[in-house]
Amino acid sequence: MRGYIIARMRFTRVLPLLLGMAVAVVAQHPAHPRPEPPGPAGRLQHIVVIFQENISFDHYFATYPHALNPPGEPPFHALPGTPSVEGLSGALLTQNPNFTNRANGANAANPFRLDRSQAATADQSHTYHNEQLAFDHGKMDLFPKYTGRRGPPPGEHAPSWLKPPLTTQGLVMGYFDGNTVTALWNYAQHYAMSDYFFGTTFGPSTVGALNLISGQTNGVSATRNGHGGIVDGGAGSLTDSSDSDPLGDVCSNPARTQFAMGGKNIGDLLTAAGVTWGWFQGGFDLQMVNPDGSTGCRRRHFSRIVGRNITDYVPHHDPFQYYASTANPQHLRPSSLQAIGHNGGRANHNYDLEDFFDAVLGGNFPQVTFLKAPAYENGHAGNSDPLDGQNFIVRVINFLERQKQWDHTAVILTYDDSDGWYDHVASPRVNGSRSSEDAFTSPGVCGDGTPRLRGIAANNPRAQGRCGYGPRLPLLVISPWTRPNFVAHNLTDQTSVLRLIEDTFLHGERIGRGSFDAISGSLDPMFDFSGTQPGNTKRLLLTPSTGEARGSRGPRFGRVSSVVNDTVRRLRAQPRQVPRQSMSGGGSSEES
Repeated sequence: MRGYIIARMRFTRVLPLLLGMAVAVVAQHPAHPRPEPPGPAGRLQHIVVIFQENISFDHYFATYPHALNPPGEPPFHALPGTPSVEGLSGALLTQNPNFTNRANGANAANPFRLDRSQAATADQSHTYHNEQLAFDHGKMDLFPKYTGRRGPPPGEHAPSWLKPPLTTQGLVMGYFDGNTVTALWNYAQHYAMSDYFFGTTFGPSTVGALNLISGQTNGVSATRNGHGGIVDGGAGSLTDSSDSDPLGDVCSNPARTQFAMGGKNIGDLLTAAGVTWGWFQGGFDLQMVNPDGSTGCRRRHFSRIVGRNITDYVPHHDPFQYYASTANPQHLRPSSLQAIGHNGGRANHNYDLEDFFDAVLGGNFPQVTFLKAPAYENGHAGNSDPLDGQNFIVRVINFLERQKQWDHTAVILTYDDSDGWYDHVASPRVNGSRSSEDAFTSPGVCGDGTPRLRGIAANNPRAQGRCGYGPRLPLLVISPWTRPNFVAHNLTDQTSVLRLIEDTFLHGERIGRGSFDAISGSLDPMFDFSGTQPGNTKRLLLTPSTGEARGSRGPRFGRVSSVVNDTVRRLRAQPRQVPRQSMSGGGSSEES
């Protein structure tokens, strides 16, 4: 009997293991293999990334979908059934920790609405170091102290009850609603957005741009004019945390730190796969003459809202210029419209913004496109504003929606960094760092201080200066394939855009060598790929100046709106050739 009991006990203990093995066998060899869920490959033939500047999620979507709707401003009324977002309400508006935390002193402020007449604001602080301090160990309560900057507005139109926070560093707590960023709220209504999308790491524009195309800010291979903003991780490991200019770009400021990057970016992978692609940036063509006669590196536009001339091309906003394999340091022109996007051209996939529209109208639509507005329209506080930024975004999307390829196009609209503007959601620490620039956990430490992603060199398993995720940023997807009026809540970051491109055109190939794309979340929940044809089949044409819908949402290929015709005329109106001797170099950067 005793032996029977022991044998039975042994069998009882082994039984779960046997069952587990049986389940594993069934899982490995199912009778009916579960098909992979349909993805973007084959359904998306063109991905266009509109990469704007310096906005936190709360700065544009704090009260979405509820707008104040004062008289004289474009009204916004949410569609029935509009989902909520992780925004500001209740005590976060009236007893915000940035208002109650005494460490903010006279700069303490609650979040407050910025009026449409106050669209031109001061640029906020948004360094890798200061953003971590503003997070205050994830309590999100030291933004006025560490990233806030006083400045315009108020201006003459500011309501008296708004003036105190606007004249202090409490300006950082300001947000716009659907009466100013009307177009973005309208796109969110009809397409898809995320409320849990983050900068890959902390830091300013160049950091965000490098993360967008490579998921990697480690690998600085050469510098000029010092090492400002470069994190030294030892053993030759150098990581960018700054807005230094690309080494060798003829428009880079000769007085600023410049650097070059090693490693690979998405351009290298697309080139190797024969996928057509390009980076198109306002001001890149040094032969073009602007209406005011400016040309070369100093082409400029006057913004009525900002109230001054703004240089179009900002060198540190073009991430491909940092890599020898994808750079066009002399800003050479493509040999023809048909050469745009293809391998072997002298422009090496770097073009002027106008080249994109000309190429598409000429029947050459690259498979992967990155668009960067001229600086006065990129949304960056100090040299741009939400209204100029909206004008650019709407013109581009109106143009794209009238193209015959629209059925298989996805537009990704997102931002390079937060500018330091307040956002109440603390990002998770997925990659730690230990350097003099880190401060999230304690002086010199971010997260647990341990980098989980390697640097680009094989002997550099622990690259410092890449703490992330960073601040929460807006991300919208405009496409016939998106779920309408949809908010995604899954964790994503800037390299999720990389992942979408890789999954669509590269069979899921990743950049490797420590890129964040290896751990990025997917944008697929924002799409509906269940059918062979897109389901969100009506276009939404907006008025660029107001962001309001222009007429009804009719068929995509019906009567083309006059807005689109005006857009095409404007995009093609400027002469392109000037005497070579009139070009100028060494343009100074207007922003960070």
